[in-house]
Amino acid sequence: MSIANAVQRGSWVHVYDNQNRELFVKPCGNGPNDGLKGYTSHSVNIQRSGWIYTYNEKGAQTGTTPAR
Repeated sequence: MSIANAVQRGSWVHVYDNQNRELFVKPCGNGPNDGLKGYTSHSVNIQRSGWIYTYNEKGAQTGTTPAR
């Protein structure tokens, strides 16, 4: 199953597959730069504080990088 859509609602990011089923929900913080930064069919990038977290299509964290 791959990621078809990712939407930020308030301080949460909702990720959906191509049949519009919710795959997972992750917090994205409340800071001025926090939130959904982008997604592909296999990953989602979410910034919280000074870090960008990468998640796979199962919602497992696969990486962390400092935000610039």
